[in-house]
Amino acid sequence: MSFDIAVLGGGPAGMAAATTAAVGGARVVLLEESPAPGGQVHRAPPPDFVGKPDADRREGDRLRAALAASGADVRTGCRVWGLGGGPLGPAGEAAGPFALSALGADGVPFAVLARALILCCGTHERVIPFPGWTLPGVIGLAAATILLKAQGVLPGRRVVVAGAGPLLYAVAAKVLAGGGEVVAVADAASRGEWIAALPALAARPDLLARGTAWRAGLLARRVPVLQGSQVAAAEGDGVLARVRVLAGGAECILEADALCVGHGLVPATEATRTYRARHAHRPEDGGWVPVLDDRQRTSVPLLYAAGDGAGVRGAAAAPAAGRVAALAALDDLGLPGERPASGTAALGRARRAGAAMARMMALRPSLVAAIPPETIVCRCEGVARAAIEDAAADGAATVNQLKHFTRCGMGPCQGRMCGEAAAAILAAARGVPVAEVGFATGRIPLRPVPMEAILGEFDYGDIPVPAPAPI
Repeated sequence: MSFDIAVLGGGPAGMAAATTAAVGGARVVLLEESPAPGGQVHRAPPPDFVGKPDADRREGDRLRAALAASGADVRTGCRVWGLGGGPLGPAGEAAGPFALSALGADGVPFAVLARALILCCGTHERVIPFPGWTLPGVIGLAAATILLKAQGVLPGRRVVVAGAGPLLYAVAAKVLAGGGEVVAVADAASRGEWIAALPALAARPDLLARGTAWRAGLLARRVPVLQGSQVAAAEGDGVLARVRVLAGGAECILEADALCVGHGLVPATEATRTYRARHAHRPEDGGWVPVLDDRQRTSVPLLYAAGDGAGVRGAAAAPAAGRVAALAALDDLGLPGERPASGTAALGRARRAGAAMARMMALRPSLVAAIPPETIVCRCEGVARAAIEDAAADGAATVNQLKHFTRCGMGPCQGRMCGEAAAAILAAARGVPVAEVGFATGRIPLRPVPMEAILGEFDYGDIPVPAPAPI
């Protein structure tokens, strides 16, 4: 199946990009892993879900309606695992169309070819390890958001919410609204950091008002907000029972059956890394991000990136970035058709507010420094901090070498959960900046898929065996 433009990811940036490109006259396909477009913030509930829509749901419904009316080919529930074409063709040959291999919602594999590709892959959650973070009952803020928004399910009855960024207060507010108890909010940011962010947040008074309402709700319910604090440990006999929090130089013990924790967001750059686009390390943008021009173009021709996967700026900025990328793709392909307004002014305002929150969620070296030697960093492969430091002492100088020495980052999550913490530990052990240890080379499969779904049925007799080489 061949298209002018493929959009990978159906969050707010992807929906806006696909809508704009289709309205502009391009043959467009949008590929999304979830059952419906929306992304994390505008996640659509199941069809039979009964619940009062909030502002995020209403905005998501507006974007979904525009996408449905645009004429774009929207494929949900599909998992894109293979990337090819573009710059990945045979050496010496001109770049061909981008090729994406996917597994459909029905389990049937299919492939897509596109002249241009817009990556709107969003983010994954950053959780800096601490003792007990693998206990049942400890859950990421983003995962808790999915439970609360898409299913109306509480992560627990007595909940501690910890980490950094505005998602702390969004989750705490939704737990209270759902009938749960918030034992405390442990915010890594100080009161001074929040005050310093106010001028930038004022560029989006709607978002500032929402955040203020969340804080006011906590105050009304007398929920303790521990500023400048961090989780020291999660404890329990096989399941979470209490959380140790360091706040103001003292430790407090909070009895809880759930800990929702997250230390910010990391741009999902697996696809841009696989296509060997140029990247830069910008902690204030979430970490490693693709280098873009002012129209969302990467260093690879006809490859674009938009939304938080291109640098954390929040859901408010994502649609405008998606529209800018789509308009650039339409122009670069030379396609005639309607050119709606890009909304660059709105993008600038939303980005200023998003940048303030991104700085709040940037990786905090103090959290990495506090990880004890025996604490597991790579959950998939069971690699502790001490093993990473031993690898550094043995000569591992980059993240790719660390994988060879320890298997850190080689599990099903492919380093999404451990990559940043492992890189920071490696850099600290070597006494170099984090940027110097690099990032893991992007490889396929982009997402794990069953081998049988890719290979189909075959017999060993079907495998071609080359003739023996002459001696």
